[in-house]
Order: sequence, then structure tokens, then C-alpha cells
Amino acid sequence: MNEALFTANNLWLLVATVFVFLMHLGFATLEAGLIRKKNTVNILFKNVMIVSIGLLTYYIVGFNLMYPGMNEGGFFGFAGFGLAAPDAPAIEYADGAYTYWTDFIFQAMFAATCCTIVSGAVAERIKLGAFLIFATLFVSISYPITGMWKWGAGWLDALGFYDFAGSTLVHAVGGWGALAAIILLGARSGKYTEKGIRPIPGHSMPLAAVGVFLLWFGWFGFNGGSVLSANPMSVSLVFVTTSLAAAAGAMGAFIASYFLFKTHDLSMVLNGILGGLVGITAGADLMSPGEAIIIGGIAGVIIPFSVVFFDKLELDDPVGATSVHLVCGIWGTLAVGIFGSMAGMEQFVNQLIGTAAIGTFTFAFAFGVMFLLKKTIGIRISKEEELKGLDIAEHDMAAYQDIENVQSYELSVK
Repeated sequence: MNEALFTANNLWLLVATVFVFLMHLGFATLEAGLIRKKNTVNILFKNVMIVSIGLLTYYIVGFNLMYPGMNEGGFFGFAGFGLAAPDAPAIEYADGAYTYWTDFIFQAMFAATCCTIVSGAVAERIKLGAFLIFATLFVSISYPITGMWKWGAGWLDALGFYDFAGSTLVHAVGGWGALAAIILLGARSGKYTEKGIRPIPGHSMPLAAVGVFLLWFGWFGFNGGSVLSANPMSVSLVFVTTSLAAAAGAMGAFIASYFLFKTHDLSMVLNGILGGLVGITAGADLMSPGEAIIIGGIAGVIIPFSVVFFDKLELDDPVGATSVHLVCGIWGTLAVGIFGSMAGMEQFVNQLIGTAAIGTFTFAFAFGVMFLLKKTIGIRISKEEELKGLDIAEHDMAAYQDIENVQSYELSVK
């Protein structure tokens, strides 16, 4: 391996790591914008803690659960606690593509992402302590086990299941966790009434839009870094397919939401962009530009219909995480068997098996953990706390020091 090429590969992966880290700012901003201002501090607090919990737990157990290096074709493996750099020279690790430390930090940034997805779905009514316990167990145990099945040379990898950058392994995993949580948590007060569904708009569409652009920017590292080298053709193709799918997702959501609601809904278009990004993530390296547009466009069309579907089931998701990450994650994973260089019935069946297996395990794990928390410490805040807002109820501070929030704070102190 040429040392200059090794340095270039390693540097690109570290740059991609920074891009993925920036996605956490995107998630935080998007979620803050799509909820009411009285819960802004709470959602930002959760996003900060998720990154911190994700990094620490991935160091302690997650990385070696996901990459045990000794259980090819298996269901479970564990290489021990913490990190221990190999004795061999750095250039001999991963066929000279990157160092052991780069491998860890890049993968660690992915780990926290799946739990950030859950954060938005359960916003405005979950107890902070219960959520942090759930997040710790979800990101340290559930995510790396199913990740190992494919990326850690486990049984799905041996089967032929393909997920380039995580339509299922990251996004649908977070979506399944979100679905389990909102089923047990219940809807926000006043969302579903005898007179029908009452919209609860977010407090800042500018923040939401900034969040989506930050996520789109970060996705260049999320998908581009998943090439795991600085190969010019591969990285540039992934950049193109990623961007085209996002743009097509915006157009698909724009058209479908106008058809359904007869209005130009910015939140739907923003989620359409994210749906396109999630959809292309499983096969970004396999698709032609035209196929990327089709996959992203279909994902965008899915978004408003999925949002309506979950609302009809009275499953309250303030940010649309289940539609974006679960439904579009499933679509993107199955699309690998329909489009691109691996398309075919056998591959489609492999994609279906992987989607079902990971979904079943993740949903069962998340539901079990959340159910135990519900029966022990409780997961739902009181109606009084929900009315007051989690910023005051959980944090004793307000995100915006306007007259309304200052008065609410002063009343809570008295």
C-alpha cells in the first residue's frame, strides 16, 4: 500500500467523520424547530446527551459488539471492553485504507444517530431520565448487534444482504425504536380529539429548514465516507446519487403533499428531502443518477401518505421520524433489489429478510426496554408538566427570554 494513498484515504474518512458529527447539529436544529418553544431546551439537552452517551458506550462495548472480528456468519460476537490498538503498523489495518482509531471514531458518529431519531418522535411528553436510560441501552446493545449482522461480517452479510451506509442499519433501526416508544408513550395531549386531529405546529420553521440543510450537508460524509476510501470515482458517484435523491425527494413530497392537502407545506418538503436521503443510503454506490432520482422521488411521495397513515392510527410523531427514517429506510433497502447493479429477485428476497430480521429484533428490544421503564420509573410526564413545558418542568430554564417565558419561569419559582 502506497503511504500517500493511505494518508489520503485516512484523511478523507476523518473529514467525513466531521461531516457526520455536524449531522447531530442538524438533528438538534430540525427537532427544535418542529416542536413548541416551551420544549426547546429539553430537545437540545437530549441531543447533546445522545452524542455523549453514544461516544462513551460505543467505546465501552458498542464497537467490539459491532465488529467482534471473530464470528463470521454468526448472530453475536464480542471482542472485549474498550479499545486496544493492534500491534501491527497503522498502514496494515483495514488493507491500508485507514487507521484503527479512524475506524472507531467514524463508526461511533453513526451509532448516536440512530437514537437521535427516537428523540424527535417522543418529543414534548417523555421523562428525561427514562429517555436517557432507553438511549443508553438502545445505542450500546441493540444498534451494534444488528449492525454486526451485516457490517461486522455476521449472518446477513453471509446471506448477501446489502446496506451500503445504513438505510436499515441506522435509519430504520432508529425508526423501529421510535415506533415502539410512541406506541407505549401515547400522543401529546390534545393531538387527537373527538372532532379529529388537531395540528400542533412547531415554533420555528427557519430552524427546521436550517436543520435539514445541515443534515443534507452532513450526508455527504455519511454516504461519501461509507466508501471507506478516497477512491475518486466511488466517492464522486455517491455524492451525485445522494444529492439527486435528496432533490427528487423534495419534488416528490411537494407534489404529493399538494395533492393531499392543497397547500404548499414546507415541513413535508423538508421531510421529503430527508426521505430521499434515507432512501438512497442503502444503495448510493450501486445506482445510476437516474435510478437515484427515482428512488428519492418515490421516498418523497411516501412521506405525506405515511404521515397521514400514522396520524390515522393516532401514533403521534412531532417530527415525522417514523415516516422519514422507518418507512423510507425500508423502501431504500428494498430498492437495492429493484434498481442498480445488484437488482434481481434473489437480492430482493435477501433485502426483505434483512429488513424483517433487523426490524423484528429492534422493535422487540425497544418495546421491551420502554415497557419495563413504563412499569417501573414511568415514561410519561404529568399533564401539568406537559402544559407548562419540559423546559421549565425538567430544566428550570427557558429557551427564549421573552415576556411569556419569563413570567412562566417566575411563577414556577414562586
